[in-house]
Amino acid sequence: MANWTRGFFGTLFERAIGWQLGLPSETCNYRVNEARIPIGEGTQRIELVADLYRPILPDGTKTSGTVLVRCPYGRGGLMALPQVHLLAARGYQVLFVSTRGTFGSGGDFDPFRNEVEDGKGVVEWMRQQDWYTGTFATVGASYLGFTQWALLKDPPKDMVAAVISVGPHDFRRPHWETGALNLDIIGWANSIAHQEDEGWQWWSERIFGPKKVRAVFEAVPFAERAKAFFGDRAPWVHNIIGSSDLRNSYYQPMNCSEALERADIPIFLISGWYDLFLNQSMEQWEGLSKRGTNVSLTMGPWTHLGTFLNRQALRQSFEYLQEHLSGKKSVREAPLQYFVTGAEEWKKVSQFPSTTPYNFHLQPGHKLSSEPSPPDASFTQFVFDPLKPTPTLGGNLLMHGGKVDDSALAARSDVLIFETDPLSAPIEFCGQPTVELAHSTDNPYADIFLRISEVDVNGKSHNITENYQRLDPERTEETVALKLNHCAHRFVKGTKIRFVIAGASAGHYLRNTGAPNEANMGSELKSVNHTVHFGGERVSKVTFPVVQ
Repeated sequence: MANWTRGFFGTLFERAIGWQLGLPSETCNYRVNEARIPIGEGTQRIELVADLYRPILPDGTKTSGTVLVRCPYGRGGLMALPQVHLLAARGYQVLFVSTRGTFGSGGDFDPFRNEVEDGKGVVEWMRQQDWYTGTFATVGASYLGFTQWALLKDPPKDMVAAVISVGPHDFRRPHWETGALNLDIIGWANSIAHQEDEGWQWWSERIFGPKKVRAVFEAVPFAERAKAFFGDRAPWVHNIIGSSDLRNSYYQPMNCSEALERADIPIFLISGWYDLFLNQSMEQWEGLSKRGTNVSLTMGPWTHLGTFLNRQALRQSFEYLQEHLSGKKSVREAPLQYFVTGAEEWKKVSQFPSTTPYNFHLQPGHKLSSEPSPPDASFTQFVFDPLKPTPTLGGNLLMHGGKVDDSALAARSDVLIFETDPLSAPIEFCGQPTVELAHSTDNPYADIFLRISEVDVNGKSHNITENYQRLDPERTEETVALKLNHCAHRFVKGTKIRFVIAGASAGHYLRNTGAPNEANMGSELKSVNHTVHFGGERVSKVTFPVVQ
């Protein structure tokens, strides 16, 4: 199907999808032609495979503009429908390119490390084609968002807009930012390694793959088991597992932070409060806003996958392209639109609200109170057992995260819970809560997991925001200071604020073995006794940025 025209049933299906999303009516049919894009020089020369979607328009009618999409997940199915087909049927021509080493494109897939140079090569080739309109915009989510930041590291003069959904600008950080390996990369690597399987192999991986990956998470030595599991199907993942130092030269091509200083085009950011790249999306908004760049942000109550498959996000993406590529009138009410969980309402403003710090102190009896801790020193303890680590329940994950019932954490002996009394008045915060914890362990090899949850009037708890940190074994300070993830939430009257402390989030981060574990090759497992101090001169508190 290298060259084809959309048929009758495809037209009916896509019109129904467009109607469901609230998009304007289609304006045309489209045809698709395969393209081969040569990039690189000499022995480094390869060809990338692409599909060029061209609208079938009446003579004399111009296209709505050119859109570039670069993707490692193939050029069909769910990847093509929302980001390509629906645009082509509304007059846009779209160049949909497979990342090197995937779905027919030459070279080896080495994720995050070739996108800057490959992007330049694609744009140079596109400019030489007779169908090129002279300017282009980019769209895409997640990895497809990162490819846009890679282009903006050295912005092309003919790039006029970007729609970036849940797309990090620095792909080093998700792997080791907390000091513990983010296991999302292992699950994602397995999906990538098998995404081009066919027949029974494809079905087998969908059915049994998640269970096999979980077994890798639990194995010791972890690196040895992962190497055997992946073999040569994803050799790049061994580099990530073996190096936690983000200053390593291997990681440098993954960092496109310079784009935040160089981009000077309209940029639309879309993210969710439960996305794993949430904090980078907020950095993008803050950095571009500070420079006076034309930037908009929609922040919803969504997970990673839920964001770029969201009806509202897709509709707003299309409207943004209409304005900044096609020259249509803007319909966006405000540059910043964000959802306040708890209140379950949208705010449409120019900036996030100003806030005032408001402290809740840890108290005896597992209480959390705005009153200062008592003058007498006190403490409480829990034991982390690496053989039975605290499980992950929801949160900022690639898959299966989000808002969940996390009441089960309160029943575990390896979790500390501090709670307020039922609130007599609502409290709304916006930003990053901070935690200052007087904390010590009997073993230097330890992790800390912190979470804010809300307990409803029926006693059921669900997660709001969190963070994780692997503690430095050579630390001398007995204070943990940590910012939690960005959020906007209103605790309504009658609910309780719950503060959760644990020593693991197994399933999200690789557990600490409680022993030296160079390059994740260790097999020794030792428990850790955690002590949290409060009262007297030992301060343990949670500070919310409260909206007045």
